[in-house]
Amino acid sequence: MQRMDAIAAPPSFYQLGRRKRIHLVRHAQGMHNVESDKSRDPLASFELFDAQLSPLGWQQVVDQRETVRRSGLLGKIEVVIVSPMSRTLQTAVGIFGGEDQADGLHVTSWQDSNVESRPPIVAYELCRERMGKYECDKRESISQYRSRFPGVDFSLIEDEDEVLWDPNERETLEAVNARAIKFLKWLWERKEKVIAVVSHGVFLQQAMIELFQNKNHYTLPLNNDYDPCSRFKNCEIRSVITFHESMMGLGSDSMICKQQRCGRIENQVLQIRESAKDKIPVEEVEVVT
Repeated sequence: MQRMDAIAAPPSFYQLGRRKRIHLVRHAQGMHNVESDKSRDPLASFELFDAQLSPLGWQQVVDQRETVRRSGLLGKIEVVIVSPMSRTLQTAVGIFGGEDQADGLHVTSWQDSNVESRPPIVAYELCRERMGKYECDKRESISQYRSRFPGVDFSLIEDEDEVLWDPNERETLEAVNARAIKFLKWLWERKEKVIAVVSHGVFLQQAMIELFQNKNHYTLPLNNDYDPCSRFKNCEIRSVITFHESMMGLGSDSMICKQQRCGRIENQVLQIRESAKDKIPVEEVEVVT
């Protein structure tokens, strides 16, 4: 195999053909996260139906919104795809579209003079959390969400009421992974090149595994301050750039580097793919909804 650092003048990373920059966001802390730290039993309680953000979760949204705006990321994102659950909608609107509110308690309001400059927020069922049994993962009717989040586009959701959640059976990890694969394919086929996805811990974990294991495209983290296959923290943003191998005009043993780090990048991708084979055990994955 040809050494990447032996290439005299590698093409620029940004000269690649079709590519996507994806910003994956886990929702801020929800009330179900608070309760699950004490015991798993309350998650089946109706009191946690479609769990809302906790006070700490609202503060996480406020902090992340400021970070996103100061960094200039808000102006680069072309669309935000969000899971149709209260905690993800609150997080998405709060970070990417909500009116500035000091206490973070009313960021669902879209009465903002600059709303036209914000990216559209589109709800999509495929990126929901692992479903079944737990009330916190059962959604409200779409009409209820429309009244609470008037700036969100719910047109891609076919069913007004919940039809996917099963009170007696928890969705398998294999089924979640299949949804993640289908979702990423749908995401790749969209016209936007810079996309934010606001979703949940288990789903995002499966999406990251698929992104780094799939041999039909390469995916690179845009920063090195996290293990790509580790758990997402509440309100954490992980950014990656992904492109299809077929779009590169290179052999399967070749790799375009980012910031001239060719040799290290190829090894990094191989290490990430190897790491992704060791999926997190069910008992660990369950607690990151």
